Amino acid sequence: MIVLDTTVLVYAKGAGHLYREPCRELIAAVAEGRVEATSTVEVIQEFAHVRARRRDRADAAALASDFAELLSPLIEVRRDDLDRGLALYASAGSLGAFDSVLVAAAVSRGAEALVSADTAFSEAAAIRHVLPDPDGVAGLLAPG
Repeated sequence: MIVLDTTVLVYAKGAGHLYREPCRELIAAVAEGRVEATSTVEVIQEFAHVRARRRDRADAAALASDFAELLSPLIEVRRDDLDRGLALYASAGSLGAFDSVLVAAAVSRGAEALVSADTAFSEAAAIRHVLPDPDGVAGLLAPG
């Protein structure tokens, strides 16, 4: 099981970018059942917030709801995830508080990787960070 960060969802539904097609390919693989992926309520909420900056709120809410359905069951962030995430945040150079808690929640659920365009995730030694670029997504989709 992999955990998707907000950036994957944003690029999958966004305008032209190097990560757009690989993110779309990854989302399609999840929809087809070829890849097991999840995320958190907080990631879905952040996607809606980012999407609403460029589109109307109805569009953002509808897509967020679709992602929530696709990635269910979503990880429920618990108090121990928060505690571990804040400890990571205190020691991390550029990994933000939100992202540190996402790492902690992913690790505690046994995720094999966290997929994000945010390179700060590479600071988290406890989980494999995969960029949603063509090579990163190809590695996730490779039979194995």
